[in-house]
Amino acid sequence: MSANGLNRHARTGRLARKLAVAGTGAAVLALPLIGATTASAAPAAATTTTTAATTYPNNLDGWIRESLAIMAQHGIPGTYDGIHRNIMRESSGNPYAINNWDINAVNGTPSKGLLQVIDPTFQAYHVPGTSWDPYDPVANITAACNYAADRYGSMDNVFSAY
Repeated sequence: MSANGLNRHARTGRLARKLAVAGTGAAVLALPLIGATTASAAPAAATTTTTAATTYPNNLDGWIRESLAIMAQHGIPGTYDGIHRNIMRESSGNPYAINNWDINAVNGTPSKGLLQVIDPTFQAYHVPGTSWDPYDPVANITAACNYAADRYGSMDNVFSAY
């Protein structure tokens, strides 16, 4: 296991204990969220962002590809297909999707963004070099994939029969 993997597991182990205290009994990453409502805000106009001399379009394809580049730098596993499949199930590609009806929302922490992450999970699994805004598509994907790597081995292993 790489030094990054060891550090991530040591760090996430401490974070998992904190999450267990903060959110006992609540799902950390709500999967699946059928019937999730969405905020009325529309995604930003199509532009591009640049990461490490690579330009990514400001759309779902670009967000996934930029996240994969950041994940590779941090030793976080995942594939384009696995991320895309989960995004389509969770938010249909809407970075402003929010679930206001499940147990997380009832407890005051609705699931947000492309991969429907609750704030405590987003904060615990935030990846350096990304925004602290859970609605930021790249930050949401990257944090969710970091969580999925810790919990399931990879976002590719997150599956739902729905």
